Amino acid sequence: MPSIRPSLLLGMLLLSGCASASSWVELGGQRYKVEVADDDAERARGLMFRDQLAPGTGMIFLHDREEPQAYWMKNTKIALDILYFDSARKLVAQQRDVPPCSAGNACPPYPSNAPARYVLELNAGEAAKLKLQNGAELKFSKDILP
Repeated sequence: MPSIRPSLLLGMLLLSGCASASSWVELGGQRYKVEVADDDAERARGLMFRDQLAPGTGMIFLHDREEPQAYWMKNTKIALDILYFDSARKLVAQQRDVPPCSAGNACPPYPSNAPARYVLELNAGEAAKLKLQNGAELKFSKDILP
């Protein structure tokens, strides 16, 4: 049986999760390639331990129901904008330029202060660049939600 080169194997593994490889959101006329966190383990890990978030990318967190949310920056090394959206995908709260935190469980929470179902994390400064205001609509690629 022929062996598979490591680079080919990696490519095959990446393609096997093709829904996440092509996932995107659009906000303020800008499209961002996103990773999708749709279960408890993925939501808990979030963007922890990453040294950078490539420009034009982010992470979308999908919750089962709309309720007040609070995110924190535990073990997060990059500053982020945390954007909260309701079930209608309207922006209901923003936490901009949230600093990294290495204080473990002592890291402060950043609450939505309004019921939210979707949370988008982008590089710090993106919300200001887009001049986002509450009520802005978030659009998803079809593989995120039917």
